[in-house]
Amino acid sequence: MNPIEIDESKCTKCSSCIDDCPNNCLYLEGETVKASEKGCMECGHCYAICPKGAISMVNYDCADEPAVSMTEIDSDMLLGAMKSRRTIRKFKPQPVEDEKIMKILEAGRYSPTGANSQNVSYTILASRQDEAEEICLKLFRRSQKVGSPLSSFLKRIDIDDNFFFKGAPLVIVVSSKSNVDGGLASSYMEIMAESLGLGVLYSGFFVMCTKLSRKLRNLLELEKGHDVVSCMVIGYPNVKYQRIVPRKDLKMKKL
Repeated sequence: MNPIEIDESKCTKCSSCIDDCPNNCLYLEGETVKASEKGCMECGHCYAICPKGAISMVNYDCADEPAVSMTEIDSDMLLGAMKSRRTIRKFKPQPVEDEKIMKILEAGRYSPTGANSQNVSYTILASRQDEAEEICLKLFRRSQKVGSPLSSFLKRIDIDDNFFFKGAPLVIVVSSKSNVDGGLASSYMEIMAESLGLGVLYSGFFVMCTKLSRKLRNLLELEKGHDVVSCMVIGYPNVKYQRIVPRKDLKMKKL
């Protein structure tokens, strides 16, 4: 069923919602705006664009928050901050406040997903963080000793007890059916975390372990069809960088 509800007493028939609907689910029938029973992908464009607030969405939290334009953020400062971000591997033991965690998750929740699938899930390891790391440590240390495809690479690495999470107080595992959707959500979350004074490490080794260990996947209780896209290790940095690092030349084609 189409979740769109239209308050005819507020609707002025301006057709803004009809013109902006990506799936052509809205139409004028005489003097009334109607919503098709099928085809709506629940993107919320009609809700967002209506100048009179005449549209609501069933089973959604319609908080009527005003839109904020990205142009309100200074573009030079934003670019400078994005260029300044560093992967953090040294964290203070200070815990991350609950309100900051919720802002990080909210940033992920509002990241774009293909066809508005909203198919990204988030797992905070919390009380099972040490257990998850121990599973990974045993897997990697065992692989160092046996003739596994990883052994030659892992023999060059010092795998200490904080190898995967670096002693950080917060680990969020991002999973999805889509690597693109999960990656976009992770990027949104990182920008929010950085704005809150936090540092982030993407633990690619942990993601590798989720593909090798059924025990770890069971611990994560992944949704059906979901794979781990990223593991975000988050905390207050115990290191301060002084300048933006150099980068190789931009690779760009104009066709």
